[in-house]
Amino acid sequence: MSETLFERLGGEEGIKNISSDVVDLHMKNPTIAARFAGTDAPKLKQTVTEFFITGSGGPEVYTGKDMRTAHLHMNISDDEYMAAVDDLMTALDKNGIQQRAKEEVLYIFYSLRPDVVRV
Repeated sequence: MSETLFERLGGEEGIKNISSDVVDLHMKNPTIAARFAGTDAPKLKQTVTEFFITGSGGPEVYTGKDMRTAHLHMNISDDEYMAAVDDLMTALDKNGIQQRAKEEVLYIFYSLRPDVVRV
C-alpha cells in the first residue's frame, strides 16, 4: 500500500515544520508581508498546520474557517496568490519534499484558488 500525502510530507512533525516555514516566508515576502502585519504568528502556524494535516489525509484536526470565509473581503490578487504559492514551494523544497508530493500539494493549493482570490 502506498503512503498517503500526509505521510509523505512527514506526518504531523513534517507538516508542522513546513507550515512554520510557509508562515515565516509569507511574513518576509514583500508582495504579501503587509497582510500579516500584527498577526499572531504562533497561532497562525498552528492553524496552517492543522489545515495542512487534515487536507493531506491526516487526522481530522482542523476546526478553523473554510477557505472562502477565512479570505472573504480580503480581495487577494493573483500576484499575492502566486507569491503565496512561491513561498509554499520554497518551504516544501527546504523540507526535502519529493516532486510527486509537491505536485499534489500544488494541485490542492490551486483547487482552493477560487475560494481565496478576489472573494
